Amino acid sequence: MELSCKSEYAILALLEMATHYQSGEPMQIRQIAAQQNIPDRYLEQLLATLRRGGILKSQRGSRGGYFLAREPRRISVFEILECLEGLDAQTGNENAKSQTLDVAVIEEIWCEANQAAKSVLQNYSLQDLCDRRDSRKQLDVMYYI
Repeated sequence: MELSCKSEYAILALLEMATHYQSGEPMQIRQIAAQQNIPDRYLEQLLATLRRGGILKSQRGSRGGYFLAREPRRISVFEILECLEGLDAQTGNENAKSQTLDVAVIEEIWCEANQAAKSVLQNYSLQDLCDRRDSRKQLDVMYYI
């Protein structure tokens, strides 16, 4: 299982928005793109998808932009990936009668791995990612006397 570029960019953008969540002000695409080194046009498409998925809200006008629809702690990483990638509970039982024993065993293991990944992703919120990032920033700070 690999994180797609689309998902990585979206999570980076959402982390930026989570950082500014308390201000209550919408963030403009160019602002987010500059902070996270994401191409503007690509980011525009990602944010529109996240808005349609209910993760973001948008505001029109000169002071418009995007903002999180809920608190960062109420948005799971799984929800973000599900919105972007269409992750759903897929079962491979359509051809159950024509499967060999080997294929059935492989599919069982694959389903188990997917369930484990889903469980981990559901347990992490956008706030958890922000907290982890901030704690690592603290570790990177060196004081010289």
